[in-house]
Amino acid sequence: MAAPLPLDPIAEAHRQWIAHGWGEVADGMAAVTSVMRAQQIMMARVEEVLKPFGLTFARYELLTLLHFTKSGALPMAKASARLQVHPTSVTNAVDRLETAGLVRRTPHPTDRRATLVELTDEGRTLAVEATEKLNAEVFARPGIADDQIEPLLRILSGMRHDAGDFDTGGAPTKW
Repeated sequence: MAAPLPLDPIAEAHRQWIAHGWGEVADGMAAVTSVMRAQQIMMARVEEVLKPFGLTFARYELLTLLHFTKSGALPMAKASARLQVHPTSVTNAVDRLETAGLVRRTPHPTDRRATLVELTDEGRTLAVEATEKLNAEVFARPGIADDQIEPLLRILSGMRHDAGDFDTGGAPTKW
């Protein structure tokens, strides 16, 4: 990891935005840039934990999604929708996981057009092991104070809702 900078580059960019006459959007620029940088920091921590398992976060998410289903299998299109990623991304993840023996493709029992992606025993074991490691090393200490997590979740959930990420039909989200 590189040495910390002697100043906050986002705060400096904020100052520059104001100095250049863009003060009315400086806070928005700083918020967007801060969230993007926080995402980079979090992803680096997650990827560091997953690397010894031979997983990327995208592949881990797919394994975990399958692990959470009753049967350990989902149609590929449904996996794509639940992970909120393009079907090509799911296909690529399935290709890699299948090569590693962690999932297998099977025909859908009632829809000849659909293919199921099914977790293997090895995939289930790896999903649990990787989750335990992530829980201990990242999720238990996300780098956010305990009293700030719930407000952050409310803010981000509202942003995601407003962007069309989900529709609760008017029912409030947990946060």
